[in-house]
Amino acid sequence: MKYSKRAALGLFLLALAAVSSPGTASATSSDLTVVQTDSGAVRGLREDGVIAFKGIPYAVSPTGALRWAPPQPAAAWSGIRDATHFGSGCPQLARYGLTEAGYNEDCLSINVTVPSPKGASMSAKRPVIAWIYGGAFVGGSTAIYPLAHMALSGNAIVVSFNYRLGVFGFMASPTFDRANDGSYGLEDQRAALGWVQRNIAAFGGDPKNVTVAGESAGAASICMHIAAPGETKGLFSKAIIQSANCTQHLRTLTEADAVGEKVATLVGCADGVGELACLQAKPVKDLLNAASKVAGSDIMMYVPSVGASGVPEQPAEALASGRFLRVPIINGGNRDELRLYVAYAVQGGSIITPANYAAVLRSAYGDKTDRVLAEYLLSHFSSPAAAVGTVMSDYRQDNGLNNCGFQETGKLASAYVSVFQYEFADRDAPPVTDNPGFEMGAVHSSELPYQFPRFTNTTKLNGPALAPGSQHLATVMMEYWTSFAATGMPAAKGEPAWAPMTSTKKIMRLEPGKVGYFDGASAHHCAFWQQLYPTSLQP
Repeated sequence: MKYSKRAALGLFLLALAAVSSPGTASATSSDLTVVQTDSGAVRGLREDGVIAFKGIPYAVSPTGALRWAPPQPAAAWSGIRDATHFGSGCPQLARYGLTEAGYNEDCLSINVTVPSPKGASMSAKRPVIAWIYGGAFVGGSTAIYPLAHMALSGNAIVVSFNYRLGVFGFMASPTFDRANDGSYGLEDQRAALGWVQRNIAAFGGDPKNVTVAGESAGAASICMHIAAPGETKGLFSKAIIQSANCTQHLRTLTEADAVGEKVATLVGCADGVGELACLQAKPVKDLLNAASKVAGSDIMMYVPSVGASGVPEQPAEALASGRFLRVPIINGGNRDELRLYVAYAVQGGSIITPANYAAVLRSAYGDKTDRVLAEYLLSHFSSPAAAVGTVMSDYRQDNGLNNCGFQETGKLASAYVSVFQYEFADRDAPPVTDNPGFEMGAVHSSELPYQFPRFTNTTKLNGPALAPGSQHLATVMMEYWTSFAATGMPAAKGEPAWAPMTSTKKIMRLEPGKVGYFDGASAHHCAFWQQLYPTSLQP
């Protein structure tokens, strides 16, 4: 890239000052680089074969009157802004004794990682991958996802960004502006993707070749972006959806407003007149605690609702009718998704035995339980807990983490666009949580260390190294993912060609030493579940 004389002088002075500046004691002029964004110049750090720019504001702090308002563009700055540290994650409570809590609302920042092997130029027009983190819409942060590996694997520019969560990002209320009610976190994501469109060329990226990718709530967010083409057209050209059922029924705005009123009541604001101002003045911790109390054990409580411009209609209806953003999609999930949440329940004191197996299933399937018990004989499983996890991972109508739902998403979308359907099935994946006393397998989020080495759901990034077979699978997955981002067709050297989906009987299974097609519909009893839930799963 080209530097102005003024920028070069500033870079030289910053390099001299780095010897005594906090947090940059080891930096030298050869480590630093400067890029001009539409808000001002930013200085990144060259490390590990990439140039990493971190914590760049893409919107102003959503506090005061901007709490529960659409994101506003970041204010311009003069001089060169240090961009060598991640910005703060958005407010959230710690979850499952694992993730990290945070309370800083000044959190709307974006990160850009540019491949920079020795002798490479930043002027190349590279494909762009924009990663949206998961966390049940109430947690997550960009700081726990190191982007260098993905960037170098595909010679792609990789972007990530923080967005408002839970009570601040996805709670609805009759006191909020109806146009964006309940979807402020989605609006943050769209503002960040707009920033990418305006600025990524300065980092050597191609704004016309942006792939949006995400896992769990990040993937579900993509479902909602696709289902709102009037809001998202032009922001991305391809999508990777990991572990999200785009056909999951969402609460209506009216139903979601009732949740917001419960939160307002708990913090002493539900008096009608002045309610919004009251909520905007409440301390962050008070609102987080109230929202958690209202949610209880419902992990879907703060999923975005349908009815405002953020999500104008049920994504299932958008997919079935073709009223969605028609872009190529990689779509799928993990073989044993909900065994993770069974593990959390067991760790929390729940006991699943042969004697209460039926009762546990009845809590999820009601009057359909006897038919479920006949289809999933307990004698076929290693333990009652593993059996419960398998049944729910195949299909559970009130939770989006299930394989028949993933396949339903692919089936509907593939009538209009190329869908590359997959299943991650490495049952020797590193454990996501402590051993619960039963076989975990390829549970929810267990694929993340294959994309983000040593991933742990925390900033420690001290997870175990992958076993050799799993490491080879990780390489294959990165080749599939990044070639798709570059060309729209996933390909991996020496591995099976991956064709667009034409049937749920031919899905790409990602398993060490066994990468290839399998009959996903049969493996997950989807014909059985279609009979039980004919309005949710189509033949």
